Amino acid sequence: MHEVKGKDGVGAVMDSMELERQRGITVQSAATYTVWKDVNINIIDTPGHVDLTIEVERALRVLDGAVLVLCAVGGVQCQTMTVNRQMKRYNVPFLTFINKLDRVGSNPARALQQMRSKLSHNAAFVQMPIGLESDFKGIIDLIEERAIYFDGDFGQVVRYGEIPAEFRAAAADRRQELIECVANSDEQLGEMFLEEKIPSVSDLKLAIRRATLNRSFTPVFLGSALKNKGVQPLLDAVLEYLPNPSEVPNYALLHQEDDSKEKTKILMNSKRDSSHPFVGLAFKLEAGRFGQLTYVRNYQGELKKGDTIYNTRTGKKVRVQRLVRMHADMMEDVEEVFAGGICALFGIDCASGDTFTNKDNSGLSVSESKQNPHRAEGPCACLELENGAQGEQESI
Repeated sequence: MHEVKGKDGVGAVMDSMELERQRGITVQSAATYTVWKDVNINIIDTPGHVDLTIEVERALRVLDGAVLVLCAVGGVQCQTMTVNRQMKRYNVPFLTFINKLDRVGSNPARALQQMRSKLSHNAAFVQMPIGLESDFKGIIDLIEERAIYFDGDFGQVVRYGEIPAEFRAAAADRRQELIECVANSDEQLGEMFLEEKIPSVSDLKLAIRRATLNRSFTPVFLGSALKNKGVQPLLDAVLEYLPNPSEVPNYALLHQEDDSKEKTKILMNSKRDSSHPFVGLAFKLEAGRFGQLTYVRNYQGELKKGDTIYNTRTGKKVRVQRLVRMHADMMEDVEEVFAGGICALFGIDCASGDTFTNKDNSGLSVSESKQNPHRAEGPCACLELENGAQGEQESI
């Protein structure tokens, strides 16, 4: 763990540009991945500065869930409102992480109040800090009612314990507030609340997940990234409350072959299944030392090294000679990428927003595709912007 400014001579892994380390801010979005509890998580780190907001826009376009990072000192700032509008536009469910609780002047309660007043979110703490600023020792898990401490030089050893006596009354009040906020946005928990039943831990977690996916509730987590406090519970929450690729409906548009303007919307199969044709979206182009690097989100099927794919905008075909997974500015060659994955290709002539597919010449007519909405064969022209959850609702 390092600071972005790189005072230690190393700097943060995801902020690899020299300019980023000089300025102490993220300038361009960077992709990486991690495995947490045997689940692969693709991560895109985006800038927070208003001048670089297009980097957030094109990243949110392909993400299934997000973590909105707030500063415990600064709270909700101008650009937070812009990012909030972008997440709403793309219907991205999200968690909120209030960072820098170890800084002088940190006030997470004020940041939560600003989320409610400035962003109009139904938000509540799912954690509570044990001390603030230099006294920040750990967090209290309000759902499971236990204290969590982070031992070791880098906070890598997670230790659980009883809630300290002086925090028990405040923790009980915060937990009740959490239940009320979730009950306001989830029908099942709302019924239990009206019947004055005490929800179990699993009931509460399932209700938070449903409300988060509907974007009707925002769980708020706490910690200090530099000290690695609160990061492990946040990763647990990503697995518990954010959707996996197979739970997010994504659509493709199928153009008619007679040049008519009629378009058919097709639901893509986002499961890890190679029997469906490949459909991917180029969402970012980057000039690297090996030429143009094209970041692609795989929405359906399987992309293999050596495959021939078609750009549906230009009709040109190209062979995938090298397939890599990105870890900031480092690359790892891979043989295949399944639905839900993010990869990068070299030597592809395309524009940002182009769709790629392995055009199926099996003679399947457009009318058959209409009747079978789970197949996306044929010349898919583009991917719909509707990659959200269930309809119009008001959640990285």
